[in-house]
Amino acid sequence: MKIAFIYPGQGAQYTGMGKEIYDNFSEAREIFEEANDSLGYDIARLCFEGPDEELMKTENTQPAILTVSIALTKVLSNKGIKADVTAGLSLGEYSALVYSGVLSFKDAVKLVKKRGEYMQNAVPIGIGGMAAIIGLDNETVENICCDVKDVGIVEPANYNCPGQLSIAGEIKALEKAVELAKAKGAKKAVMLSVSAPFHCSMLKEAGFKLEGDLKEIYTYDMSVPVITNVTADYERIDEVKKMLVKQVSSPVLWEQSIRRMIEDHVDTFIEIGPGKTLTGFMKRIDKTKKAVNFEDMGTLDKLLSSLEVN
Repeated sequence: MKIAFIYPGQGAQYTGMGKEIYDNFSEAREIFEEANDSLGYDIARLCFEGPDEELMKTENTQPAILTVSIALTKVLSNKGIKADVTAGLSLGEYSALVYSGVLSFKDAVKLVKKRGEYMQNAVPIGIGGMAAIIGLDNETVENICCDVKDVGIVEPANYNCPGQLSIAGEIKALEKAVELAKAKGAKKAVMLSVSAPFHCSMLKEAGFKLEGDLKEIYTYDMSVPVITNVTADYERIDEVKKMLVKQVSSPVLWEQSIRRMIEDHVDTFIEIGPGKTLTGFMKRIDKTKKAVNFEDMGTLDKLLSSLEVN
């Protein structure tokens, strides 16, 4: 058995996430306390009690999901479960880098809070957004993006799984792209309720700001290989910071990243963090591989049972 730990990104959050693990495991509580010390506020209360409007703010969502994901990871590690490779979708890549040892959790949780602020503030609200296109192949969606260039910026943003690609850019151009996608037979083409055009060239300024913070961060040796969103290939330790800057305004090659791990004989994918979005993607990418999620006590029991761990 070859195991990958995969970590969800923004959008997976919900009020109450992580509470059962916090209540049952001291190692999880320690991670929340470390986050509190780094951030200067009570991240546990935000995760467990909300309010939703505060948890949904990008600058809060990103450190909250990271904290929950790493708390869950600590529990698995203490159970003796280890990964042979790791990856995360967008924000989730920071969880992967913490697990691999490249970033300290203390540094990462502060970094993603700033990342959230920069991404949110890069484009004024109402100017940019995202849309989900379901039921068309990647090439067709890429061509649609090219076809609406005269209206405005629209670019592929998230290659999630076969037949599901999200796009990002300027609102008017996105609306035109949605129209074209429907005309070309998309099963679904809808604007998403997000406040910024994530993972497209409109966020380059956010990447430049993040670069300044990354210069102050120390990176450590990589103990577990990481697949990066930007290239869907193995991360090189000397390029980690460069890739994190590029990641902000580059499409997330998630499907391609999963296929890269499958090429290297990964047969078990454990999604660690709130929700089971990535587990759902796995079923569309390769349903012959084992894909399980871990977010609470119920899913922990199922995971341990599936891996035959006591």
